[in-house]
Amino acid sequence: MAAEIQPHPQARTPCLLSKIEAFQDVVSTAVIIPKEDGVISVSEDRTIRVWLKRDSGQYWPSVYHTLTTSCSCMSFNPETRRLSVGMDTGSICEFILSEDYNKMTPASTYQAHQGRVTVVLFVLEMEWLLSTGQDKSFNWHCSESGQQLGTHRTAAWVSGLQFDVETRHAFVGDQSGQVTILKLEQDSCSLVTTFKGHTGNVTALCWDPVQRVLFSGSSDHSIIMWDIGGRKGTAIELQGHNDKVQGLCYASHTRQLISCSSDGSIVIWNMDVTRQETPEWLDSDSCQKCEQPFFWNFKQMWDSKKIGLRQHHCRKCGQAVCGKCSSRRSTIPLMGFEFEVRVCDSCSESISDEDRAPTVTFHDSKHGIVYMHYEPTTGNLLTSGTDKVLKLWDMSPVVS
Repeated sequence: MAAEIQPHPQARTPCLLSKIEAFQDVVSTAVIIPKEDGVISVSEDRTIRVWLKRDSGQYWPSVYHTLTTSCSCMSFNPETRRLSVGMDTGSICEFILSEDYNKMTPASTYQAHQGRVTVVLFVLEMEWLLSTGQDKSFNWHCSESGQQLGTHRTAAWVSGLQFDVETRHAFVGDQSGQVTILKLEQDSCSLVTTFKGHTGNVTALCWDPVQRVLFSGSSDHSIIMWDIGGRKGTAIELQGHNDKVQGLCYASHTRQLISCSSDGSIVIWNMDVTRQETPEWLDSDSCQKCEQPFFWNFKQMWDSKKIGLRQHHCRKCGQAVCGKCSSRRSTIPLMGFEFEVRVCDSCSESISDEDRAPTVTFHDSKHGIVYMHYEPTTGNLLTSGTDKVLKLWDMSPVVS
């Protein structure tokens, strides 16, 4: 059922500890059980499984429960051992796991949404169950009474959800690329603000309550760090993926961000550096370096008897430039550009080798990642792939 891998601790890469297989379909969500050698998985094959590590070193299911429809998401609270599972039909089923994780007892069912549940989040401090669905609604229920406390309609269906207990702020990321902040009360909510920096849909959110920073990942391959606590509207862009960002986890004790994408890459970002915002792109009808007209500037083209050029932008200064004046490429890690991007000639000359020093490390999980979960108490990372396999990684060589 699960193979134990012998790690190589000398390498400065994630060590693959185990692979868990035997699924009939993709695992929607999986979490590591803190203080236990165990994993909980919910799958599109309609199963909920609790995997415990045996003396042989392999993981075998201690609980195998089949539901009537596909499981789309879940939330697990280790303190209460409460498992909340979002369903393809729009309902949420809750279970309580026994102390030895060998038994699972049904607790309650919520008719939460009219479409597939996309995210479910149990908040122990409030006794609230937050959920979002493809019906474009964000709901919260009282987990004690089972009653719906409130609802909020979103512009598009929600694909990311985080909650800050101290301020009762819910962070909602949707398919339009927008992130909405809502202030939740017992039976109502108010819109705080919305911000949009992605050109694709939001695929993952991660909230750090200590630094008061929100990270959002998107299908546009980018990550944005929103400084909520700084109250200055600072947004730092991070470009280190070649495919859709599928998961984000922040290791606050080391100030490192872990991100993964559907091409299988795992990226470790050093966030303990002073990063810079990317500049806004400037508008101009001609190159701001050589003053050659761009192709829509008919008047200057006619007056100067010159052919119009295509417009580009320098990623460092934001100026509008022609291809000839921006022929060079460079990484700009402190601006979040870990891959080479277009820069104008003068900016290229100003970027030193020290400025080009990478702030990330890249690793290949060797499967297309659809979900990930990081457990800081053990330093382990769990990835679920399109190959219907779970992989358990020791991240201590790279997150330290």
